[in-house]
Amino acid sequence: MLDLLMAIQKIANTAKTREAMWQAILTEAEVARMAEVGVYRGAFAESVLGACEIEAYTMIDPWQPLPNWHKPANHDAPRFDEIFAEAMQRTDFAADKRHVLRCTTKEAASQIDAASLDMVYIDGDHTLRGITLDLTLMYGKLRAGGLLGGDDFTMSVWQHGPDFDPTFVCPYAIYFAEAMDVPIIILPFLQFLILKEPTLGFEVFHLVDEYKNLRLNELMQMPARFKERNND
Repeated sequence: MLDLLMAIQKIANTAKTREAMWQAILTEAEVARMAEVGVYRGAFAESVLGACEIEAYTMIDPWQPLPNWHKPANHDAPRFDEIFAEAMQRTDFAADKRHVLRCTTKEAASQIDAASLDMVYIDGDHTLRGITLDLTLMYGKLRAGGLLGGDDFTMSVWQHGPDFDPTFVCPYAIYFAEAMDVPIIILPFLQFLILKEPTLGFEVFHLVDEYKNLRLNELMQMPARFKERNND
């Protein structure tokens, strides 16, 4: 596992895009069975299935409007049907490998065996409620030594402005790793990676210096452009 940590650091330091970084990490970790939470248009699934030796890929997304999700991507039902169709078209070349669960993470969790996955990628509901449910429900689906990664590890909770619920992937993913007593790596491109390896204990590996010593009150600060708008 320490060799994998060193390899991930080298990959993160040289990768030019988010997709290239994850493709290299998944290949290095020999990920064969994985799940993605929050598939949306299917671009990430397409890139992974096209570049990595994946045997089974579980795609979890309700692709429907959710009344308690206050984010810009919460479209109406007809638009979600279009987005779902796009995701299926993008991944049709790997139809024999994909397992589509058109439901919430909570509904999907009962359909996935414990310790059956090498990797889970989280890019769904980034609110505090959403990231809590996603990490908690999917962690047990990973085998020992598995990877739990995700997107939108932003340095401001106001990712989508004050009209939408704040994004709490950062710092919650760090708190979750501490609770599980496992290491977490802060990666470039607003990504994070938790290693399900309790023998290593909790530690934060900052591969992006800006996140070092970042405090919650700094994450909560509203950008000046939003304050100015609210004062108009």
